[in-house]
Amino acid sequence: MTNDSISPNGARCPNILYIESDQHNPNISGCYGEETVRTPNLDALAARGTVLTNAYCASPICVPSRMSLLTGQYPYENEVWCNTQILNSAIPTYAHAMGAAGYRPVQIGRLHFVGSDQLHGFAERYVGDHSPNHMGSPHPVDHGALEGTAGPQRVALEKSGYGQSAYEVHDEYVAAATVDYINRLGIRKRSGFEVEPFSLSVGMMLPHQPFVARKEDYDEYVGKVPMPRIREPYSDNLHPYFQWWRSRTGIEDVTDEEIMRCRTAYWALVTRTDALIGEMLDALRQNGFENDTLVIYTTDHGEQVGEHDLWWKQTFYEDSARVPAIVSWPAGLPQGGVCDRVINQFDLNATMLDAIGAPPLPRSHGRSLIGLLNDPDGTSWEDVAFSEFVMYAQRDGLPFDVHSPPDGSVQRMIRYEEWKLNYYHGMRPQLFNLAEDPQELNDLAEDPAYASIRDELVGRVLDGWDPDEVTRKMAMAQRDEQVMREWAETVDPPDTYRWDLHPDMDYVDGP
Repeated sequence: MTNDSISPNGARCPNILYIESDQHNPNISGCYGEETVRTPNLDALAARGTVLTNAYCASPICVPSRMSLLTGQYPYENEVWCNTQILNSAIPTYAHAMGAAGYRPVQIGRLHFVGSDQLHGFAERYVGDHSPNHMGSPHPVDHGALEGTAGPQRVALEKSGYGQSAYEVHDEYVAAATVDYINRLGIRKRSGFEVEPFSLSVGMMLPHQPFVARKEDYDEYVGKVPMPRIREPYSDNLHPYFQWWRSRTGIEDVTDEEIMRCRTAYWALVTRTDALIGEMLDALRQNGFENDTLVIYTTDHGEQVGEHDLWWKQTFYEDSARVPAIVSWPAGLPQGGVCDRVINQFDLNATMLDAIGAPPLPRSHGRSLIGLLNDPDGTSWEDVAFSEFVMYAQRDGLPFDVHSPPDGSVQRMIRYEEWKLNYYHGMRPQLFNLAEDPQELNDLAEDPAYASIRDELVGRVLDGWDPDEVTRKMAMAQRDEQVMREWAETVDPPDTYRWDLHPDMDYVDGP
């Protein structure tokens, strides 16, 4: 394959630069309408492409979201529901399909693979994850002075402000490795050698908490970041799941000071994420690759940042389950567009494969966006997306999951046209009309006037997705995982791809 190869839409087969950050609320971006945050590089990328305003992740938590995007399968199909589960190596990913099309896919940075297979179709991998390759490893992550702040615990709000997160250091390495890779291709190109189309997938950790940013970035937003727009004080009126979740994580009440510290740091981390992405995009431009490169930016899930008086992800609210998605390919797609159609995030996977003429993944639900972006009015498109949140039950002697109620969590969301239904197995659902109620404050699930749409959407949620079968498979996976944990703890298998996180990289100085 050469850069003269032709893709199905008539353009030359593009280079691929796929960038996936971690926990970026789409609302905290200039190109999505937030006026306080500074994101010049994402805004410029949006101007060279299309902003998708209704993209949803397959799960509002890291590993299942990422594995779904890689495979085009829902969590109940690839059976990766939580952060400790292992993707079956027999399931092809978009990296396998790219390889089959003649590309040599490269991964730099965060992937969050669990288990012995740390490539899943990628030909090369650089930098790696900060976490162990194996659950139960005797070499766990040590965040030093910020221990506990990377998870959904109140300490993440208490230890917030300015200082340094190791995740920011990680992403500096990731950006440097990406720029170096592109620069080396540029040198080869300028030297007169043939440069085949490349595929780079880049995984970042920011703006994931700890809510700690370097002082220069933090100071930029002191006194400028607004308080949350959507407030839901803790009360008996809350949905029972959120009553448990807020009690479990210690956020029944959060002080205004904590809210402002965390939000100020988060805005700063988004700006730092944007700056690092800018370095990668500058390398494309400086080496003459910008026009012929399909650039996609997204994240694995959102961040509540205090909206609905919630933090982190783990919900189906828009701030958590909806993700940013920007698609830019100057040589092959329109520029300066906004697309409001509902998409599953793994439609981005199918889009990349379509652009390069790769074989589609046989069991993927992904739908290429190329036709829609080129002809929004002339392309048939169903506005539907699904997301799942399934966690282990708590059983004596088996792995405990901080995200899960005692009996486990079996939840699924459908976004269909203007409607969103959140299904909680064993609890009442939630139903929102996002056209009339974009802040999701008016739950219509128990209103008789909306019983028919509620029942229709519950039927679609349960079509092919059996919560009892999911529960049974999770119980089996939990027992399997215990054996794997004990094996890793005893055998201490090597981490084949792991970035070395030092505890002294994490600290908070103030305010």
